[in-house]
Amino acid sequence: MPSAHFGSLSSLAPMKPFVKTTLERQTLRLQELDAQLSDEHVTSDLDRYRRLSKEHAELSEVIGLYQQYLQRERDLQEAQSWANDPEMAELADEEQTQAADDMVRLNASIQQLLLPKDPDDERNAYVEIRAGTGGDESALFAGDLLRMYSRYCESVGLRVESMSESPSELGGFKEVVIRVSGAQAYGRLRFESGGHRVQRVPATEAQGRIHTSACTVAVMPEPDETAAVEINPADLRIDTYRASGAGGQHVNKTDSAVRITHLPTGIVAECQDDRSQHRNRAKAMQVLVARIQERERAARELSEAATRKGLIGSGDRSDRIRTYNFPQGRVTDHRINLTLYKLAAVMEGALHEVIQQLQLARGTELLAELEQRA
Repeated sequence: MPSAHFGSLSSLAPMKPFVKTTLERQTLRLQELDAQLSDEHVTSDLDRYRRLSKEHAELSEVIGLYQQYLQRERDLQEAQSWANDPEMAELADEEQTQAADDMVRLNASIQQLLLPKDPDDERNAYVEIRAGTGGDESALFAGDLLRMYSRYCESVGLRVESMSESPSELGGFKEVVIRVSGAQAYGRLRFESGGHRVQRVPATEAQGRIHTSACTVAVMPEPDETAAVEINPADLRIDTYRASGAGGQHVNKTDSAVRITHLPTGIVAECQDDRSQHRNRAKAMQVLVARIQERERAARELSEAATRKGLIGSGDRSDRIRTYNFPQGRVTDHRINLTLYKLAAVMEGALHEVIQQLQLARGTELLAELEQRA
């Protein structure tokens, strides 16, 4: 009998018991929703009807895949029963291979849909890039990271807007903050928070020696205005000053740039991107609230990390998450031991593979947590 299917079958891990239990429970819930959505008392309550319809749509998707999985499981068992028939052996082999491949694919899709959804993933995001150790070279690398993120966002249909920037003398930035808007903006970029290290020969290096520099990146979800932290105006110090850098004839003529300091925490946000002081103040306030909320989120995660340390980490600035080695043309993400020898493409925005692997790793973590609770 042909053995081409052995590879697919050997890689076919059975669906985990807790996943099956969850799906059986959700199947019953879907039947309940079917009954409720046909009840005139429910249909007359628009808010409740919308809420139940949304839940029905989400469950229908995952249960639909589960039904496909069960069908392919039955197909596999049937094909295995043909294996001893010489006339059916080749057909049985093909059917087993295809059924096994389909089950692996469906199982992965189902597990992805069962993962808890973070509502922040749908939000717009603020990305803050700050030069660290390495002086001018670090500032140049901050500029390279800005370009990398901007190119990536462009490739996936996200919009990038400058919020504030502090250029360095030789190029690049001491600090730059951008707002990224569009579908899954925070969800796509959330794992970029942390320390980014670069190894290369700086343009300012006459001897051709390789230097190591670093930048830190912080990615923050844009606050929900209805749930944003309340800030006492008395806790704010607002300074205005003249914008610096490129900007044409309006630069240095009016105090349009704004810096806001939250006195209880010392958190500062500034904006000089717009000619209007009013708009700069509004933008700076948005960044300030995001930074305050991010600080609170980080404090919560730090307390949780006392009992559990996730593979992806907390996204703290002190976490060295990635190294960009120019002489070897490689980029390494230390959290998931991923090394790609396509540094030039990554620096031009080809972050898709890195981000996808990080999302998969986080999914594996969440699934393991769900299994422990089951």
